[in-house]
Amino acid sequence: MATTKKPKDKARSKSVTVETVKRPAVFRTYAQGMKYLFEKTDYEKQQKLRYNVTTFDLSRMHKLIKALGNPQTKTRMIHIAGTKGKGSTATMLARMLQANGYKVGLYTSPHVTTLHERIVIDSEMITEKQMLAMINRMYPVIEKLSGDSNAPTFFEIFTAMAFLFFAEQKVDIGVIETGLGGRLDSTNVIDPILVGITSISIDHQNLLGNDIASIAKEKAGIIKEGIPVVTVPQDQRAMKVLRKQATERNAPLVVTGRDVDFSYRFESSREHGPHTRICITTPTSRFEHLRVPLPGEHQAINCGLALTMLDKLKTLGYTIEEAKAVEGLSQVRMIGRMEIISEDPRVLVDAAHNAASVRALIQAIGQHVPYDSMVIIFGCNADKDVRGMLEQIQFGADKVIFTRSHSPKAVFPHDLAEMYTEICGKMCQTAMTLGEAMQIARSAISREDLICITGSFYLVGQAKEQFQQIAAGQ
Repeated sequence: MATTKKPKDKARSKSVTVETVKRPAVFRTYAQGMKYLFEKTDYEKQQKLRYNVTTFDLSRMHKLIKALGNPQTKTRMIHIAGTKGKGSTATMLARMLQANGYKVGLYTSPHVTTLHERIVIDSEMITEKQMLAMINRMYPVIEKLSGDSNAPTFFEIFTAMAFLFFAEQKVDIGVIETGLGGRLDSTNVIDPILVGITSISIDHQNLLGNDIASIAKEKAGIIKEGIPVVTVPQDQRAMKVLRKQATERNAPLVVTGRDVDFSYRFESSREHGPHTRICITTPTSRFEHLRVPLPGEHQAINCGLALTMLDKLKTLGYTIEEAKAVEGLSQVRMIGRMEIISEDPRVLVDAAHNAASVRALIQAIGQHVPYDSMVIIFGCNADKDVRGMLEQIQFGADKVIFTRSHSPKAVFPHDLAEMYTEICGKMCQTAMTLGEAMQIARSAISREDLICITGSFYLVGQAKEQFQQIAAGQ
């Protein structure tokens, strides 16, 4: 493991530890602890949900973290919001910081196959033993706060767990991705040293608003007084909101491609195949023709944001060596993003779950994955921009099969098919399960064809689990 380097800013480098109190274990097994955790209210799984200060109540989160000793104050935090690319940007930034000798905590959501993906330190997921210890540690506090109707939710508990775990493991920097929105998100109780905002587009419109400006206002809610903000080129309506919020909070705003030189190009080589390279130049950093580790033009934009945020940390006093950052970036891999999970048949999964992401996925497949024809197996949740996604898949799919995940919010396949036919008039098929959808797809493809499974994290997670079971002979 890399040795930890402390920031040059001595005022920020004071070591603070969380008091550890030994208590008898409430749950003796991991299964018992997880059962308790999953019994808590989980808004990610609720079909009908109101986005307001009652449902998403930050006072509830503040009570929880206060009772735990405010662990979020023990770690320097970086906060990232946006519609798409949050997880990729956060992961790239975390890997570059790790390669520079910092002990880095990474908190993301949702997960693809296991809850442990959400809490990571130096590229290692929290273990079952560690998670059980955290649940037992938090149990008395959770129970005390659960005595009224305003009990902490699953996401609030898990977010607080990440803060507590990072504090107890004495990480140097925590990279925190928002869950839903930003303003009322459970992660928005931290006082970050830096804020990043990825590309903003339509998503969760039934909760965050039906227009880009309303959604941008929710994302901009993580901007704090005097704290630097880095973002990417945005829709002008979204950018207007971000600028207004940054000005009101006296937060210096940096935009890649405007305030720093940023460019990218797509190319192909014998060594790396199809890929994208980017250039970033600032007064303090210079990255030239750097290969983006993840496929797709959208990932080049995310990578540019991560590098600009890294440069901003350098100006805040953090010791960053560019060669080490490049090495860390080259190690980035993302579960469920343009991931080939089977070669026979050839199956690609991607957790694109809004219209902009689906459009970017189809473009990236066209650039990076050769195929004769593509079958798209699609399923999504009802709280998404369903129509927008369906409008996009028609441009890449030679055949579409609609199915549904195990999520209670999943749209029924026949409803998707009816909407799709109404939009583009094309033929499609339906399957009530992913297994049935795969059987239909297998019968329709040849060796040079591609099956793409997309539309939600839930569906991608199920696909990975199914193919893992097949590979294990189960």
